[in-house]
Amino acid sequence: MDNLGINLKYSGISNSEINAYADKVKKIHKELNKNVDNINNYTGWIDWPINYDTKEFEKIKKIAKKVRADSDVLVVIGIGGSYLGARAVIDALSNKFEKKSTEILYVGNNLNPTYINEIIDYISDKDVSINVISKSGKTTEPAIAFRIFRNLLENKYGVDEARKRIFVTTTRRKGALYRIAMQEKYVKLSIPENIGGRYSVLTAVGLLPIAVAGFNIDDIMAGAKSAAEAYNNDNLKYNDCYKYAVARNILYDNEKNIEILASYEPKLFYFSEWWKQLFGESEGKNHIGIFPASVTYTTDLHSLGQYVQEGRRNLFETVINIEHSGSDIVIGYDDENLDELNYIAGKKLSYVNKKAMEGTILAHVDGDVPNIIINADHLDEIVIGQLIYFFEKACAMSGMLFDINPFDQPGVEKYKTNMYDLLGKNK
Repeated sequence: MDNLGINLKYSGISNSEINAYADKVKKIHKELNKNVDNINNYTGWIDWPINYDTKEFEKIKKIAKKVRADSDVLVVIGIGGSYLGARAVIDALSNKFEKKSTEILYVGNNLNPTYINEIIDYISDKDVSINVISKSGKTTEPAIAFRIFRNLLENKYGVDEARKRIFVTTTRRKGALYRIAMQEKYVKLSIPENIGGRYSVLTAVGLLPIAVAGFNIDDIMAGAKSAAEAYNNDNLKYNDCYKYAVARNILYDNEKNIEILASYEPKLFYFSEWWKQLFGESEGKNHIGIFPASVTYTTDLHSLGQYVQEGRRNLFETVINIEHSGSDIVIGYDDENLDELNYIAGKKLSYVNKKAMEGTILAHVDGDVPNIIINADHLDEIVIGQLIYFFEKACAMSGMLFDINPFDQPGVEKYKTNMYDLLGKNK
């Protein structure tokens, strides 16, 4: 694929080590594709960019147009995969300091009353719509937030007008949130039954907030489609996505059990948060798996850099390298040169950033921290769609190479059971 590529030069992994996985990868690829239509296997995301529901896609754009016309703020209510994917894309594509016609705010991702009250105060004099996202409608954090903000809208606009400002993204025919939506006659969008939350950003779960934020969801899906086609190849030699999955497994077998996703682009902070959920929730089972962490360089070189360079040697890094910046700055010349920076006068800041990346990779590799580099030509809707699909497909392959199911999350339920007991729900 023209926009994305993998570089294993600094990974310490040979082609023969990668190729040793060819038969196993071919077998898993066949298994993944065989189960796409099985509703119980949560693999509907595999061909979703090619076969997505075009009727609902147009409905998403229609709703987004309405919200952008009548709302200063869209409050997205969800947790985990119900909001992280949308936030990852919106932050990656946004100018942080540019005022949007409709601002996206996020609640239901924590239980902190101060956070929620500050948002309530902030939106008090603004026109507001809500997009609540949940398969079950019973997950504690978003369920509480929905009750709070639904009441807020009803008090502000009246019940009938509030109905026009509440948009529900949930399952098609079951669950508490589905029943609420049907009873209250809220506009509803569907989460496909065979797509799990952390793989759902390319469905209505992510696409409605992204469209409200003003980004081109047609291009995002076009990027994801090109990736789906490129990585639907069982030949490991020609599939960079699968090479990444294999490389991770080889490094894990060499006692590298923590992966740091590194970027020199601050806009990718929440993309890293989405990536951490994707891999952490998919692979952390049976007391095995790679622990996912993230850093933003060069910032974190001045906080975590010492540990990465000389701490425990159980780390490897995957660097997302954005080749071309969206804008640039030329460093000026100063006659007095008191800061001693004239040696880089006339050079672009992107060039300095790139040299910092190259120097860091060399230093970390020299310190026994292997580096995998994912090269992306630039950052726009098409590329972000490709990156999302790249990591989703790699995560599925990597998890199955570990012989675990990358599509369930049984461990997440334990804290919920304890919390319900402590709150008296089960008494």
